[in-house]
Formats: sequence, structure tokens, C-alpha cells
Amino acid sequence: MSFSFETKNELCRLPVQRRCCAQAEAYGILLYCRTFCSSEVRIITENPHFAARLPRLFLRAFDLRFDRQPDISGGEAPEGKMVFQITEGEKLDHIIDLLGYDPRQSLALHVNFAMLEEDCCRASFLRGCFFAGGSVTDPSKRYHLELTSSHLQASRELEVLLRESGYPPKSVTRNGSAVTYFKQSDQIEDFLTLIGAPAAAMRIMSTKVEKGIRNSVNRRLNCDSANLDKAVEAAQSQGAAIRRLEASGQLERLPDKLRETAALRLEYPELSLSELAETFDPPVTKSCLNHRLRKLVELAEGL
Repeated sequence: MSFSFETKNELCRLPVQRRCCAQAEAYGILLYCRTFCSSEVRIITENPHFAARLPRLFLRAFDLRFDRQPDISGGEAPEGKMVFQITEGEKLDHIIDLLGYDPRQSLALHVNFAMLEEDCCRASFLRGCFFAGGSVTDPSKRYHLELTSSHLQASRELEVLLRESGYPPKSVTRNGSAVTYFKQSDQIEDFLTLIGAPAAAMRIMSTKVEKGIRNSVNRRLNCDSANLDKAVEAAQSQGAAIRRLEASGQLERLPDKLRETAALRLEYPELSLSELAETFDPPVTKSCLNHRLRKLVELAEGL
């Protein structure tokens, strides 16, 4: 089950209550469904939960039933594509009139902002748009939510609505359809919360936190690995320098502190500077040990 499918299932659990919100949600569905014109409404879905919601929603919003719909009387919708259709002229005129259009004129679809004055109705309208034309990508892969409609004017006005609601989207035309989309995780989280899917929004948040922790750990491991490589390389250089001093006879003529440092470095080549400093009696500081080892390397380079 995809993340988009799960998100729509969460939205389907919201009750259909206020008539104004039911009309706003149905309005969004109509603007983003397969077909909405003066001669037909056609909504196609493969989601059984959305299929079960549609008849209740349209009954509450418009007080009418679909002319054609799948048999869901047994409580479960059939698998595969399910078609909901209205072709009866009186029903279509009733819907068009309620949405603020003139049934006698050619239906040029645009967003009737008068129906979306209340915040609850705006959220319901956006939920309907997402139901019919929306998708959201699994956040573990990438952050992307889009709304696709064949009605270009309605899509442009939807962008205005989103900006006014504080969610400035991006847009593109794809295969003759207008696509309004978000790619920032925080905008997607806010949008999903607004339309009634807080669990989906929380999953994006938690996935983002997990990604952040994983990236932080990886960066730290990479840093630790790089530091370890440098420490090993330095220890090898120091050991090689000490052996050159020893082979030349110079090591025996060095001060006691430098000879002690050389002996301990050869005895413990795997230790870091901090660990090696603790082996001295009494222990020396890391800075002091680093100074002594650097002196040994410089003397070896002078041979």
C-alpha cells in the first residue's frame, strides 16, 4: 500500500458533517476528477474507502445519488477501477447551480471563492482536490505532493487560494494538464495537516528526523574514519622517523625525554596521542607529546 493510498484512507475516516463543507469537498473533487461538464460527471477511483465515501458525500452536499456507481452494498467496494457517473440533466443542472455557475451557459470551470469563505470550507475543498487529483510520495524516498487537473483556469485559481492560505506552491504543465506541487517537507506537512491527515504529516516529520539522525551519524563516522586514517598515517611516519634515528645512532644521543617518547611510540604504534600520553610516568599532556614527536620527525628528516 502506497503512502499516498494510506493518506487518502486517513482522510476518508473524517466524518461528513456540515453541508457547506460537504459541498466544498465535493466541489474540489469535481474540479479535479476525470470529467465534469454540463453533460456528465465521471469520477474514477481504485480506492475502496474513497468509493464508500463518495455516495455519502454527494448525498450530503447535493441531496442526490449517482446514476451509475459500483455495488458497495455489502460494505466493501470491488477491486480495480470504480466509476461513479451522473448524466441525468436535472441532477447536473442542480450541481452546477449550487456551485455558482449558470446551467444555461457553457460551463467554463473556475474556482468560486464565494463558496470558500470559511476556513473549514477551504480545507474541505483542498481535501477534495487531493482526493481526486492528488498524490504524495513516500517521504523515505523524496518529498513531493502534487495536484493535477485538466482545468487550467481552476488550477491557476487554486494556486491563488494556496498562497492566500500560506502555502505558496510551484506549478508546471504536464501532458496538457496543470500540476500544482510542493517539494518542501514543511509545506507538505502543513498542507496534509490542514486537509485532515495529521498522521501522514507526522510520518513525514518522523522520517525527516530519522534522515537527519542517519546523516549526522554518517557524517560523524566519516569524520572519525578520516581522523583515524590521519592518526595511523602520523603514527607510521613517527615510527619510521624513530627507526631512522635508531639506525643512524642518533637516538642514543638524544635527551632522556625524547628517548622515552621514541621507545613508547615504537612499543604502542596503535595508540592515539591522547592514549599514548597516558602511558608516561607521570603522564604528559597531548600537546607536550605532540611537540616531542614532531621534534623526533624533524631530527630524522635532517639525516
